[in-house]
Amino acid sequence: MRIQQHYLKKHIAGIILTSGALLTAPMAFSEDSVNSLKSGKVLNSVLAKGEQRADKAIKSQLTIDAIDADIRSSEREYRGVSKEIEGLEVYIKQLNKQLADQNSEKTDIEKSIREVTLIERQITPLMLRMIDALDRFVEADVPFQKEERQDRVANLKDLMGRSDVTVAEKYRNVMDAYQKEMDYGRTIKTYRSTINLTDSSGEREVDFLRVGRISLMFLSLDGERLGIWDQKAKEWKPLDAEYKGKLNTALRIAREQAAPSLIKIPVAAPSITPSLANSNINYGDIK
Repeated sequence: MRIQQHYLKKHIAGIILTSGALLTAPMAFSEDSVNSLKSGKVLNSVLAKGEQRADKAIKSQLTIDAIDADIRSSEREYRGVSKEIEGLEVYIKQLNKQLADQNSEKTDIEKSIREVTLIERQITPLMLRMIDALDRFVEADVPFQKEERQDRVANLKDLMGRSDVTVAEKYRNVMDAYQKEMDYGRTIKTYRSTINLTDSSGEREVDFLRVGRISLMFLSLDGERLGIWDQKAKEWKPLDAEYKGKLNTALRIAREQAAPSLIKIPVAAPSITPSLANSNINYGDIK
């Protein structure tokens, strides 16, 4: 920078000196002017004034450059602040939307809190009625896994009397029990248990096969006894030996010991007699 200033001073001084020489050219023939030039006073004066002008020009240019730099810096800062303001405006707008949504949700929650006591008073009697209906249904239904299903209902009754369990948890357990009962109607399952036959054979251990709720059959472990549940008579009826192979195949499929395939088993036959509508045995004969 200092080198540039010195160069500018010399350059401007030279220009001024040249101009001064031209202006004083008409006076070259004056004896006083010649003497003055010889003494160097005029030259020194011109150079001094030229340097002063150069200094002023340099200072002015530096001031202009500084002002221009400040303006450019301020402009960049202004643009940055403007973009930041735009971003903040968008952010505030989004926050206002979220705040409005939260206020709406808060209103709904406050309304639900006010109504929760009323809901609890209404849902508890409903659950008790549901458990009672489920108990009656299990007793009237085909007697598969009877003890397991009865224990489930008994546990629900005990659960309703507990104060350390929330209403929501009680309701969840009731609905879970109903869901399991619904699943029985669309699944096939085999399990081993005992059966008490009415004849002289007494209690025996057998393999049961349940096909939804349309058929419940058993096959003794020795393969000698097989039968089907008569829902109307509420007792077991014997099956002919011709069903033994089919029942064995169905048991293997239910145990996932064989690939799923079409099985032929005795099921409830349609009845035209209203009194036999709930029976899976038509006129007492196995179909």
